[in-house]
Amino acid sequence: MEISTPPWVREAIFYQIFPDRFAKSDRLNKAQLNLEPWDSTPTTYGFKGGDLLGIVDHLDYLQDLGINALYLTPIFASASNHRYHTYDYYHVDPLLGGNNALRELLDTAHKRGIRVILDGVFNHASRGFYQFQQTLENGASSPYINWFHFNGNLLSSGLSPSAYPNTDQQILLNSGKSSLDILGYQAWNGLPALPKFNTDTPAVREFLWKVAEYWIKFGIDGWRIDVAKEIDDDSFYQEFRNLVKALNPDAYIVGELWQESQRWLSGDQFDASMNYMLTAAILGFFIKSLDPMIFKAGDFNKYLHPLDSKQFAETIEYLLNLYSPEINSVMMNLLDSHDTPRFITTACNDQTAYDLALLFVFTFIGAPCIFYGDEIGLNGGNDPECRRSFPWNQDRWDHTRLAYVKRLIHLRKTHEVLRTGAFSILFAKEDCFVFARQNTVETLLVGFNVSDQSKFLTLLLPESQINSSEMKTLFGKGTASAKNGKLSLNIHARSGTLIALQATQK
Repeated sequence: MEISTPPWVREAIFYQIFPDRFAKSDRLNKAQLNLEPWDSTPTTYGFKGGDLLGIVDHLDYLQDLGINALYLTPIFASASNHRYHTYDYYHVDPLLGGNNALRELLDTAHKRGIRVILDGVFNHASRGFYQFQQTLENGASSPYINWFHFNGNLLSSGLSPSAYPNTDQQILLNSGKSSLDILGYQAWNGLPALPKFNTDTPAVREFLWKVAEYWIKFGIDGWRIDVAKEIDDDSFYQEFRNLVKALNPDAYIVGELWQESQRWLSGDQFDASMNYMLTAAILGFFIKSLDPMIFKAGDFNKYLHPLDSKQFAETIEYLLNLYSPEINSVMMNLLDSHDTPRFITTACNDQTAYDLALLFVFTFIGAPCIFYGDEIGLNGGNDPECRRSFPWNQDRWDHTRLAYVKRLIHLRKTHEVLRTGAFSILFAKEDCFVFARQNTVETLLVGFNVSDQSKFLTLLLPESQINSSEMKTLFGKGTASAKNGKLSLNIHARSGTLIALQATQK
């Protein structure tokens, strides 16, 4: 089948925002609310009070950074600070400013050329979701009993699910039993607060599809699908895509998929995934001493292994061969997220590892995604530490890091070849990795040296004769020269470089 993905994503620089922690607007009166101090250490259940108008108020900052696409973690009414416990899919959480705040954010962002995609939590709802509450009150007699997965023995006994004791996740995990056995209903990841939808029920499917349609009509630019593989039903996502694309063919649909995802990325379901497999490879190559067990999210640590140059190159080639070029060109490439430790923390504050990883993401195929605050040096381990509040006091910013990120964004925006050019690996050994991005206009050489010594490399030229006098270093301190069809490249220790090769095709 012909695969079509949104062209604008090839031009996108994404910025992921956790709304409770990015910015708090003075236009919403929260003086009487029980909020944690903005700069205090985040807690699992505490609220900081960030909102959508706070994002609006800081669009100048985002635009100056070079951002042209936002990915917001959930914003609908919920009883949790992360809002993955949705109880009303048609209303933006009042603490975030309600639907009017989203309207203002979308209108203001769109005027600036900034797209906005929302987080769609369609696998599970919350205990506060009306249809679930109705079943807790009425048990087997509830009109919504088929909206969820309930224990049949419980229902046949005539008891309501609410008769079962409240249970926390740790008890579930330690018991060895399923949430269905202990709670009386199936809950995502054993979390009692997250009852799983029964998407085999036609009414549930229609409900979720209508939610997706409603917000596309409202003006959002796409959906990021939470825990996408948990809905084990291709037809659900195929119809989801058909409905969304019928309203907006350029809507971006990206799945949270941490593993190989050919099933969902064949052109009939998602446009792309959050590219965690690439993240794992980047962590394994650029971080000197990677500790896989630092990651607590699911089983992601099983993908984390130290990689040498050859292994890294093989992994990159393998990942690119998993999907079509159209899919690869719009993958969401990230170094960290609200579900992982921040990269700089994983790297034990090794700034060189971070510099190298950023250069790779901004010169590789796919759309780079920055987790809010990474650009000014925000650190943090696993949840909730990775969800610290953005420090708007500029005295606390790493301005060297900010300037570095801005420069990379500028390079990506000014060189189309970095967004749409062909990719080829030229060198992968001796702790170095070199690739080319090439189109009919220019060839850019991107080189990395992860060792502690400078390297002098000799490699074959990319299918063109290069005039040595026309080479130009665009980024980093590397240098290159050419002679007799070979290119000599010097890359400093623990650094990367970007070199333009002005080529004349023969």
